[in-house]
Amino acid sequence: MPEAKKEAAANADAKKELIKLGYSVIDDIKKGKNPHIELSVRGLSNVVYDKQSKTLALGDKTAQRFFFNVAHSKKFLQTIEIASITKALLDVNKHASLRDVFYMAKRTIPNTKINVVDEQTESDKAIEDLELITGYSRENLNVNANKMGSVAGKVVVEDSGDTIDWSKLGSGGWSIPSNVENIKFKKVDAKYVIYMEKAAVWERLHEDKFWEKQNCIIMSSQGQTTRGIRRLLQRLSSEHKLPIYVLADNDPWGWYIYSVLKFGSISLAHMADEMAIPQVKFLGITCDDVINYDLKRHFIKLTDKDISRLKQMQNYEWFVKHKEWQRQFKMMKDFGAKVEIQALSSKGISFISERYLPEKIKKQELLD
Repeated sequence: MPEAKKEAAANADAKKELIKLGYSVIDDIKKGKNPHIELSVRGLSNVVYDKQSKTLALGDKTAQRFFFNVAHSKKFLQTIEIASITKALLDVNKHASLRDVFYMAKRTIPNTKINVVDEQTESDKAIEDLELITGYSRENLNVNANKMGSVAGKVVVEDSGDTIDWSKLGSGGWSIPSNVENIKFKKVDAKYVIYMEKAAVWERLHEDKFWEKQNCIIMSSQGQTTRGIRRLLQRLSSEHKLPIYVLADNDPWGWYIYSVLKFGSISLAHMADEMAIPQVKFLGITCDDVINYDLKRHFIKLTDKDISRLKQMQNYEWFVKHKEWQRQFKMMKDFGAKVEIQALSSKGISFISERYLPEKIKKQELLD
């Protein structure tokens, strides 16, 4: 089935689930019961690590949210309000951004001083609740995030009827959309993909034409990886069998980005099938690189927040028995410091593209 037809079918099914949610609330009211919503518990306490698939998944813990409960009522209202908004989007086959949905929901409840939502995080969480309730992604609910990524390489895609060549889009590259389900790959000529957290590093590699010289794809975001990027990386891995390498800072947060890409995130464990990439490998920067490339003079002292994140990762089930990663965690703890990717620029502005990356990839000095 073509991707567009698949998405249309999923959207129609998501709409049915939203209607089902509405009728369940009406049914409670007709029966004189306290209207309620039941959904899976999100959080580490209900996340399980599937050793076979090597990805995270939600456990079987559920929670109920009641309208006539002071602790639940506002979240209950927010979930129903956002469900109404997404149903309306599906009715007219239109899309809205996360920010749009927030403003569509933001209003003061009549005869009160209380707003349905005060911050975008509230509407964002309600959308994630609807993903759990309906079993469909926010993209299937016609809600998209902001575009926050760039990509370049010898790849040609078709997007909404337009043919786009990733190798001919100037200094900015192709802006990765939030929803990549309908992207059709017409040509993919690459040996691997390098994903990096920092746009500045991507710009260096792009200016140096690293993707052309090394026959690869370079992709970046601005910090934490967006869902559109994660899904695009997963499609390149599963559909085109391309190795995915992660290039991040030598700090707990850079390593966490790798963990999210490989195993899935705790907050989005319910989306692991569509997001996680078990085959992804960590390219750098490692603590060994700090020694091998003499980067200690670029040390930045670990903060209490860094140390806390490092301890958390050491104890994650998917890392706890991994000897090489535990060795990296210990080395960083012993250093008491972290190093950013840009430290490599001290060796020369193009050191990262001309020596560091080619040598590491050739030798396959990667962490799995």
